[in-house]
Amino acid sequence: MARPLIATKLFVPTLRRGLVTRPRLVELLRRGAESRLTLVSAPAGFGKTTLLVDWLGRWSGEERSVAWVSLDPSDNEPASFWTYVVTALQGAVPSIGSDVVELIASTPWPTEALLTTVLNDLAAAPGETWLVLDDYHLIDNHDVQDGVAFLLEHLPPHVHVVLATRADPDLPLARWRARGDLVEVRAADLRFTSDEAGAYLAAAGLDLEVQDVEVLEARTEGWIAALQLAALSVRGRDDVRGFIARFAGTDRYIVDYLVEAVLAHQPAHLRSFLLHTAVLDRVTGPLCDAVTARDGGSEMLAGLERANLFIVALDDQREWYRYHHLFADVLRARVLSEQPQLVPVVHQRASRWYEDHGNIEDAVRQALAGHDVDRAVALMEQAVPAMRRNRQDATLVAWIKALPDDAVRRSPVLTVVCSWMLMASGALDQAEARLADAERALAAGPDASGRPWADTQELRTLPATTAVYRAALAQARGDGAGTATHARRALELSAPGDHLARGAAAGFLGFAEWMKGDVSAALSTFTQAVASLRAAGNLVDELSSTVVLADLWLVAGRPGTARRLYEEALALAEARGQPVARATAELHVGLSGLDCEAGDLPSARVHLEAAATLGERAGPSESRYRWFVAMSQVAQAAGDPEEAVALLDEAERLYRPGFFPDVRPIAAMRARVWVAHGKLREAAYWARERRVSVTDEASYLAEFDHLTLVRLLLAQHRQRQDTGRVDQAAGLLARLLEAAQASGRAGSVVEIRMLQALVRDAQGRRPQALESLSEAFGQAPEPEGYVRLFLDEGEPMTALLRDAQRHDVAGDHAGRLLRLAAAFDAEPTSTEPTSTEPTGGRRPQIPPLADPLSERELQVLRLLDSDLSGPQIAQHLFVSHNTLRTHTKHIFTKLEVTSRRAAVRRARERGLM
Repeated sequence: MARPLIATKLFVPTLRRGLVTRPRLVELLRRGAESRLTLVSAPAGFGKTTLLVDWLGRWSGEERSVAWVSLDPSDNEPASFWTYVVTALQGAVPSIGSDVVELIASTPWPTEALLTTVLNDLAAAPGETWLVLDDYHLIDNHDVQDGVAFLLEHLPPHVHVVLATRADPDLPLARWRARGDLVEVRAADLRFTSDEAGAYLAAAGLDLEVQDVEVLEARTEGWIAALQLAALSVRGRDDVRGFIARFAGTDRYIVDYLVEAVLAHQPAHLRSFLLHTAVLDRVTGPLCDAVTARDGGSEMLAGLERANLFIVALDDQREWYRYHHLFADVLRARVLSEQPQLVPVVHQRASRWYEDHGNIEDAVRQALAGHDVDRAVALMEQAVPAMRRNRQDATLVAWIKALPDDAVRRSPVLTVVCSWMLMASGALDQAEARLADAERALAAGPDASGRPWADTQELRTLPATTAVYRAALAQARGDGAGTATHARRALELSAPGDHLARGAAAGFLGFAEWMKGDVSAALSTFTQAVASLRAAGNLVDELSSTVVLADLWLVAGRPGTARRLYEEALALAEARGQPVARATAELHVGLSGLDCEAGDLPSARVHLEAAATLGERAGPSESRYRWFVAMSQVAQAAGDPEEAVALLDEAERLYRPGFFPDVRPIAAMRARVWVAHGKLREAAYWARERRVSVTDEASYLAEFDHLTLVRLLLAQHRQRQDTGRVDQAAGLLARLLEAAQASGRAGSVVEIRMLQALVRDAQGRRPQALESLSEAFGQAPEPEGYVRLFLDEGEPMTALLRDAQRHDVAGDHAGRLLRLAAAFDAEPTSTEPTSTEPTGGRRPQIPPLADPLSERELQVLRLLDSDLSGPQIAQHLFVSHNTLRTHTKHIFTKLEVTSRRAAVRRARERGLM
């Protein structure tokens, strides 16, 4: 069920008859071409929208594109707001990626990353582009405001934003004002002058004396809404001058008085129509018929427009309208005062009309506005399956938050959805409590005095779904036995044809076997899970599960098989196109890890860039964190430990337990970076905090920690010559090896044998070390897939490999790794000339770069020569981390280097810094 969009919200409103031209304001708006933001801020009824429409209409023949969004209260939520904004921009700038709107529907999603893609597409667009957001005062969501601020901070110079609002938005206006990036049109600017008021009243058919016009202009203070109401009230009066002379009061009283005067002159059926329909934020003829229980709504709306009775056409076909906001506000106040019982009736009727026309989202919104919670819950229950299938998670979250908690608890389906939301946020105890609520409700059945549950497929499969979520909770807590128990229960509860539930249950059974370290059983079970998801037609989950299957093949020591799976799945995903962009991104991240291990950093970066473009901005946190882990591995391999640690910090922030077994804890990855670069104190602190000990039992869930501890003990021995530490490491490795061999984890065996070689060498047992090294290669099903695993151990491993090559101990594997190490180190180093050089101590002439660095790239380069991490540099430059990575890639390419330190060194050689 795709998110329905109201096309009329993207139309530039049409001009009304009797428009008064206002050249002074048009000229003020023209200055917006020199600024990033034009703010039109004034109370209701000051003609903000009319001014903007008139201004835009004067652009005929000019090369400008306009994207218009008429906001309403339902847009005060990130998914809805950005869906309309991006859709409007796509209409003005077709080059904006068609996948962005689809990706917005996922949750959680990082706004800055998504907007970075939009900004990059806008930067490449020709000609000026203007984005107009009308009625922006309806937006007070902090997440939306932060996103708009980010968008404005990074706008290309040919793109401009116009905000029309009743109140100043929560944006850094003072900063932009100081920079000269803000053009403002305020109420004082919008007030009609006497000449403009006279022109308007004359266009309205009133032949008034100059002094009468001046009195009205003075009494209304140039407020166009009051002038409109005054013009309607004056019509047909005998004592026009007397009426004008008595015209007085504050804005609110003026409006109340004039609306009373206007409504008093309307027939009863029209007044009734206005009071019924003013409750709605937009109206069309058939909808009006539904809420008034009468016919003729289309004709009534057309008549109101002809009478200029504060109604605005939203499309060229004159099908959808809205009332002037001020007029609607006053009408709604009258309804609440005189007929409060009418308001919920209108909303409930509107909800039924929207449901009948397939617009479930608006049907839910109207049901909530009408306080018909039972109806809203029933609609949500019916919509959940399609919304989950189409990944409209953001809308589901917003719906749940809008309901009273007791209403959610009375619905088992929505209670389980609420549990999923809590689990995704990491609130495992609260998620478990919600599952218990759902199970109790299912056991008791619906309350006979309350609303019956919607008889949907989601309700029928809920016991199995609940068991699947319990398996996820057990996994998040590291309880492999509990994971398996709940997964088997889910299989028992699911029908043979319920492929989705059976696939999820089989997947968690595979996870349970994985947590135990039984890779053979995990592979068998998880392969069945992928087949079930394929049978369910759930392509996104099938492709995402392929990532897990590939991980299992890596544990089995088969990187080549993992690569084949990734490439086949990627070909399938790319054949399907954008609807599976998120899964495609996950596949690229997996391939980047294989490339990094194989030593192909350029290819790894290409995959990560593809992933960032496709899916990092929208993928759920359980997959998004993997991108940062993979990028950290590339940074580590490129010799940038600070960046590697910063990326792992971000991965840790995004990681949520419950979706993948935590077999490679991020904290241990960070400790490995510290060990590799001599920060042993930090690594030792990690070991104490994690309570990792050489006396621990050998379990697969702790294996990564234990192998990290071995590296720490080796480093401490090299620093202090403490043989006791390496002896302890040897004992731990022996236990780990026995467990890995018994469970068929050939990938683990390779790493353990490699570390045994280093430990034995540290003990002074070089022959036994070479034997372990030979066994590491010999017991690897696909030894050619391992490069960084060995070379990242540094000089001790390099010395072993040289000795192995001399004694022909490990076949050609040692020679292959040494050749690769030499290629990695072949990058030229700085050679400062000495005083004996014939150049007289001056640097020899170096030819200029074929592609010089831009000024922005030079700024980035200077910051690379600092202690700032990548995210800190991005923050300093007010750019996203993705943008910084793009600049860094360009710098590396132009300087022909592959690491941060090499870039700084090469730049100094060339006198660039």
